Amino acid sequence: MKQIVDLTINGDPHSLAVEGHRSLLDTLREEVGLTGTKKGCDVGDCGACTVIVDGAPVNACLMLAVEAQGRTVETVEGMQRSMEILHPLQEAFMRHGASQCGFCTPGILMMAQQLLAENPDPSDAEIRFGLSGNICRCTGYTKIFDAVRSAAADIRNARALEETA
Repeated sequence: MKQIVDLTINGDPHSLAVEGHRSLLDTLREEVGLTGTKKGCDVGDCGACTVIVDGAPVNACLMLAVEAQGRTVETVEGMQRSMEILHPLQEAFMRHGASQCGFCTPGILMMAQQLLAENPDPSDAEIRFGLSGNICRCTGYTKIFDAVRSAAADIRNARALEETA
């Protein structure tokens, strides 16, 4: 039996009829059409499905869609400000070549965004720890950590410019 779930996804309200056993991941991908969030292991180990729910990172494969009732969900599609303006993390990932196959990238971007929201100047150890729930099989992580460090600096510099303006 389907239940109606009202939630906000990337700033837009949605009312969805979902089966009680349906994961948030499958609902985002199949009902809403937001396929940026990836289905990797489907057991919460790899982090490819990371989304932000009410300001906290969540493995969307482990959360039922009905648990998102009344909540706010942010996916990788909601990161960029517009079609023309990428999020600083997205720009830094491109600049540093921080993704190869790209499968893990959406989850890592979401986790990195949350990390920088909580800690705008993370140390290398804090970046490593903050992204430790996200597995990448291609890059060896060095370029990912470089990109996060670079994006953090870009974000801090942009804030400093705004404050002086």
